[in-house]
Amino acid sequence: MSQRFQGPVFRCFEHRERSCRRLRPDPAAGWRPRALPRAGPTRRLRYSATVLSDHAYVRLSTAIGAAGLRLVGKANVPLYRLTRGRLAGRVGRSPVLLLTTTGRRSTQPRTAPVLYMRDGERLVVIGSNAGNARPPAWSLNLEANPQAAVQVGGRRTAVRARVARGDERAALWRRMNQQYAGFDEYRARTQRDIRVFVLEPR
Repeated sequence: MSQRFQGPVFRCFEHRERSCRRLRPDPAAGWRPRALPRAGPTRRLRYSATVLSDHAYVRLSTAIGAAGLRLVGKANVPLYRLTRGRLAGRVGRSPVLLLTTTGRRSTQPRTAPVLYMRDGERLVVIGSNAGNARPPAWSLNLEANPQAAVQVGGRRTAVRARVARGDERAALWRRMNQQYAGFDEYRARTQRDIRVFVLEPR
């Protein structure tokens, strides 16, 4: 049994079980289905991290000077620790670690973010200081006391540093410069001998 409502659109159909009711369009009442407008293509938002070129980082690091590098380094240390290197953990394609040395004058722990390269179980760092006249403080600290610690991502390791020399230094420098092409440009800006350190776990 069916019953038509007074509206122009719907007719009520009653099921035999009378347990449920559903409404259907009533073509006899003048209702005609209308085609809905077709939706346009779905737009997908793409997010990509902008990676500066090595040359761009060279220009930036040399423009802010040694004082600017120290300020940026101090700001990056807590950010790196908080995120375990997910933020402030790379410069271009090159990874960054936190290097903790003992101050040669204060004897207090000093931590700085430093570009590094893996060489087996060893880590290699270069005291370029963006080609400034003076070496970075951490480099001088390592020469005075080679006992140090590093944090790579969320992992902390005690290390002992030594200065690479001769053929070993040349090979490590070449590999580091392939990873981050700014070291040759930093070397061209200074007359000092830039130290290459090998950090060995202890």
